[in-house]
Amino acid sequence: MNIFLNVLDWSEVWAVLLPLGMVLYRSQQPRFMKPLIGYLLFALLINLTGNVMADFKEALPIWMHSNTPLYNIHSLVRFLSFCAFFLLIPQNYFKNIRYILILIYVLLVSLNFFLVEDFMNPHHISGSLLTIEAYVLLIFCMMYYLSQLRDEISKFRGEQEFWVVVGLSLFVVSNFFVFLFYVPMITENPDLADRMWDVHNMSYVIMCLFLTKALYVPVRTDN
Repeated sequence: MNIFLNVLDWSEVWAVLLPLGMVLYRSQQPRFMKPLIGYLLFALLINLTGNVMADFKEALPIWMHSNTPLYNIHSLVRFLSFCAFFLLIPQNYFKNIRYILILIYVLLVSLNFFLVEDFMNPHHISGSLLTIEAYVLLIFCMMYYLSQLRDEISKFRGEQEFWVVVGLSLFVVSNFFVFLFYVPMITENPDLADRMWDVHNMSYVIMCLFLTKALYVPVRTDN
């Protein structure tokens, strides 16, 4: 069990290697996949740094003992990367709403860190930031599905963007309540909070598997 938990704790590192390995195999990718490839490279760096800081903190200087600000940075970059993906994929509907959602996200996050939370809080991650990210990205996913249905596309399951959106949908749905209740749970029941975060790690692996699938799908000739 300890071995399994250790492997799961490092899943945010090794899971990213799966889609990155596929990038090496299929290097020619459409423009809308480029932000996600950039995100994966960033995620590998920041997740590796965060795990090293968590597991080897005693050998590091005091200012490197907390990796929680890295999760906040990761959340911001992940949101921006997937937003760029949604803005680049071909969709005939909800174009203006996508920009409005981004503005709403920026407003909510700015208010949160100006009035409520400290972005560099060394004690815990920002549950509000992660919750806002999950909620807005879920709306992006729903708009994608609705757009496909309006276009009456019956065979879009084989397209790259479909697999990306499915993986992202599973990730944000699985983690919305984890993010929402994680910080209060740290105070009330730290052990349960750790187990809740295992849900995040497993869903992150699943999302990376879907990204790997998306990168494997042959590129359409019209991209």
